[in-house]
Amino acid sequence: MDCNRFSVCGELAELDDLRYTPAGLARVAFRIRHSSMQTEAGMVRQVNCDIPALALGTPALQVNQLQVGQRVKAEGFLAQRSMRTSQLVLHIDNIILE
Repeated sequence: MDCNRFSVCGELAELDDLRYTPAGLARVAFRIRHSSMQTEAGMVRQVNCDIPALALGTPALQVNQLQVGQRVKAEGFLAQRSMRTSQLVLHIDNIILE
């Protein structure tokens, strides 16, 4: 099954420094803080979460131009942080200011 797309709106809560992989690919890690009202089982509830995210290549250069506190819409796919942990990270392939 190929379905693994994720979209979220929120504010940049953390933004690490731009780094480069050994292959010379731009890389930046950051965190998106999401807050919204969602309906679940017929009831409205407040949803708050911090989502770890990673951008590589051109998206990393775009994210590097942003500042903590700015509202964004981020799109990408979910993947494990590493082979040793099952923690999920949002890998960004598109990010825009809201």
